[in-house]
Amino acid sequence: MITISEATFADIKIIQDIAYQTWPIAYGEILSKQQLDYMLDAFYNEQTIKDSIINNGNHFILAKENENVLGFASFEHSYNQKQQTKIHKIYVLPETQGKGIGKKLIDFIEIAAKKNDFTSLLLNVNRFNKALFFYQKLGFEIISEIDIEIGNGYLMEDFILAKQI
Repeated sequence: MITISEATFADIKIIQDIAYQTWPIAYGEILSKQQLDYMLDAFYNEQTIKDSIINNGNHFILAKENENVLGFASFEHSYNQKQQTKIHKIYVLPETQGKGIGKKLIDFIEIAAKKNDFTSLLLNVNRFNKALFFYQKLGFEIISEIDIEIGNGYLMEDFILAKQI
């Protein structure tokens, strides 16, 4: 049975391991190896993860089967001081994709958002990422496009998706 639980600082290494396993598969055909390495280092170093929790109010959650962590997500309530919850990250180990784990993570976030009286979920997805169809199947709609400069001359070319809850 898959369970979802809050992550702690002790889980940072597990979060990093999952990111390093999933990113090359999710983005290997979209981003150069150099950009992939740059982004992993920037987004998943221990200090960045801790800062996102302590200073930005991000919550990390883990999807587990028994004691095996199969994926994680992070989210932030009151994103941009609005009644919305932003899903910042959601990654599931490649060998466990297609088993409903990503949906369970999003369902958990949606329930948490509703408990706090938020009215929508937001997330960004790379415009060329196949995961776009997964999000649309769950009721997310494209509301805009954005290019985000992340340093070293790299861009994140994203759609912004929203789902009313």
